[in-house]
Amino acid sequence: MKRNRFVYLTLIFITIIAGLLSRKFDAQLPDIVNCYLGDCLWAMMIYWGFGFVFKSFSILKIAKISLAFCYLIEISQLYHANWIDAIRHTTLGALALGFGFLWSDIIAYTLGIGIASGMEYLISYNSVRRINTI
Repeated sequence: MKRNRFVYLTLIFITIIAGLLSRKFDAQLPDIVNCYLGDCLWAMMIYWGFGFVFKSFSILKIAKISLAFCYLIEISQLYHANWIDAIRHTTLGALALGFGFLWSDIIAYTLGIGIASGMEYLISYNSVRRINTI
């Protein structure tokens, strides 16, 4: 599989915008969606990012790498030292590293990567199917 990097860069930006909008309009969203949407979108962005970098890897391999990365970031939140907590107290550090470990974040990451990889599979499957019918 060869990915189009322009498409994946576009998906990254769309996902970032969706994440920012989810924070802006959080009052209009149900609480259950509000709690997990940001983490789900963050994991999707990570998936698109790894798809951008490793454009010839399989969907499954990108999903595994993305899950491992997200899980490691979440597990790293169990570690607290002055230097890393100082990074976490910056806007970018808070968005990238988070503050505290939550099992619900693991579920949200798994869901986000499942959605992203599922979307990619459906799009690539339909593309191959269209090509084969021509």
